[in-house]
Amino acid sequence: MMKKNSEEIQMKPLGEAAITVQFGTEINSFINKKVKALATKLQRESFSGFIEFTPAFASVTIFFDPFIVKQVYGEIEKSSFQIVQVILERMLETLVEEEESTPRIVDIPVCYGGDFGPDLDFVAGHNHLSTDEVIHLHASAEYPVYMIGFAPGFPYLGGLSEKINAPRRSSPRTSIPAGSVGIAGSQTGVYPISTPGGWQLIGRTPMALFRPDRDQPSVLSAGDLVKFVPITKEEYEQYQERLQ
Repeated sequence: MMKKNSEEIQMKPLGEAAITVQFGTEINSFINKKVKALATKLQRESFSGFIEFTPAFASVTIFFDPFIVKQVYGEIEKSSFQIVQVILERMLETLVEEEESTPRIVDIPVCYGGDFGPDLDFVAGHNHLSTDEVIHLHASAEYPVYMIGFAPGFPYLGGLSEKINAPRRSSPRTSIPAGSVGIAGSQTGVYPISTPGGWQLIGRTPMALFRPDRDQPSVLSAGDLVKFVPITKEEYEQYQERLQ
């Protein structure tokens, strides 16, 4: 464990060939900036034996080849985990949180309620609101994309109003249509592909967020801002027709 800017940073082994750097447990922009700063440093500097890294809300997991680490750095009395830990501690000492560039804003059209949002009434009732109030609150915010994960192209978004928080479903659905917009706890997100899931579904977008035939399959990237734009069912169908 080490401290940086009064925050405790923990490093934990993940098997024999990975280490997780944990900056905190909360989902907020302050911690996420540290995640992005370490990710940027690893992209620019790396180290012998480094394979790849996976950023999350408040952590970065680094994968490495233990054999190469031991061979190159040659500290017999230390394990490969201990060697990589020292390397990362040195990186963290010189970590620079870069100035925020102007984020890209991505508008995502959403048809709320009905067959597209079967849980909209539940979210409204849970929060003692009307469905129109839930739609207004959900569509009036800008949501930072903290990470892409769980399923290909799935964006984890911050910034959901506490007024429309809702628990996960007690019984997850075995199949959720691609484009479904959901709420789970204090998070909102979009299912880019059909997959099982337990989020409360409040709407659906005709926009394809994951396109496997493209060089950049995921439409969204960490650092983007998402803005949900309410559309009618007719507009949803017109959007789909333009894609055909």
